[in-house]
Amino acid sequence: MAWEKFKDAIRRNTPYVRLRRDIESSLRRAWCRLARPWMIDSYLRSHACRKLQIGAGRNLLKGWLNTDLFPASRKVVYLDATKPFPFTEATFDYAISEHQIEHITYVQGLFMLSEIHWVLKPGGKIRIATPDLKVYIDLYSPPYNDIQQSYMKWTVDRYLPKIGKYSAPFVINNAFKSHGHQFLYDMRTLQEAMEQTGFVNIRQYEVGESDDENLRGVEGHQQIIGNEELNKFETMVLQGERPISTLNNGRAD
Repeated sequence: MAWEKFKDAIRRNTPYVRLRRDIESSLRRAWCRLARPWMIDSYLRSHACRKLQIGAGRNLLKGWLNTDLFPASRKVVYLDATKPFPFTEATFDYAISEHQIEHITYVQGLFMLSEIHWVLKPGGKIRIATPDLKVYIDLYSPPYNDIQQSYMKWTVDRYLPKIGKYSAPFVINNAFKSHGHQFLYDMRTLQEAMEQTGFVNIRQYEVGESDDENLRGVEGHQQIIGNEELNKFETMVLQGERPISTLNNGRAD
């Protein structure tokens, strides 16, 4: 009985659990890196309509090549979005990134967008979903509507329980300092970044909505935060496309 209690205590020990998860993650990442050429080739050979998801997390989309820097399963292809993509030009019809671009710097984001432009076919579409900086800035200007109040309460209760103050400075600082965020975009900055890297016909959409059926309902971040309404509140979505006339026009250095 004492031995069983000891083993149970070890299993419940946070440092032990964290170490075990880190080891499992490292092994999975190593496997995905080694298997990447085969996984990519298998996907490309079996899909006529090719779709690339960057930063998939646990939102594995059927029919998509799901990639991530830290693959959550062996079904996810290892991809560092800040490095040259392992694809030839004009490989994909679609590409999406959800709550991922804010985890790299602005310069790295430009590089990633350039790589997406490179691997998309002419006429191929890109869809970026990311937190909206304006949402947080607007929290500094009360009075608050119901959704703003709900968002501040949710943020503090979930991420800052020791603070206990439903106040804008804490929520704004959490958005910048937590979750590994590197750069938060507002609508204009993201649109300009997409235009700078060659995309055209850029339009805003609500989470889950699109004029293209292949890009409807692809977001899964609401499953992480556990509230669809709050996810829509904090998230902006821009969709654009690679111009039909572009091909063999160079690649980002």
